[in-house]
Amino acid sequence: MFKTIAIGCDHAAVEYKDKLSAILKEQGYNVLNMGTDSTESCDYPIYANKVCDKVVSKEADCGILICGTGIGMSMAANKRKGIRAAVCGDLKSSEFTRLHNNANVLCMGARIIPFELCEQITKKFLETEFMGGKHKVRIDMFEPAE
Repeated sequence: MFKTIAIGCDHAAVEYKDKLSAILKEQGYNVLNMGTDSTESCDYPIYANKVCDKVVSKEADCGILICGTGIGMSMAANKRKGIRAAVCGDLKSSEFTRLHNNANVLCMGARIIPFELCEQITKKFLETEFMGGKHKVRIDMFEPAE
């Protein structure tokens, strides 16, 4: 399953990123901090790309992106070939984006959900295995044939 996690955020979510990173490290995950580490306004696509670089290169098994709503990060991440990013604000979405969509990047909104829920969503995402089967066929349809 997932062992190395690349995590990034924008200025709206530095506190969430730092707290979540510490918890994940305590749980034995290797956490790659891709920034930002400042609450000064910044451009979230920079950090989405840094996390996605680690996932696509397989230096990280998955990624976590946190911004104000999670929406901007997910839009930026999903532009990248090989990335399946999902915004999750509840446990069921977090579970099913892994079960059915084999998401490899979890996006959340620090201005939308409390930190405790962010932690629970992350736990569910990291512990849920992809079902494969008919869902694999559908995932394969995401990328054009080469």
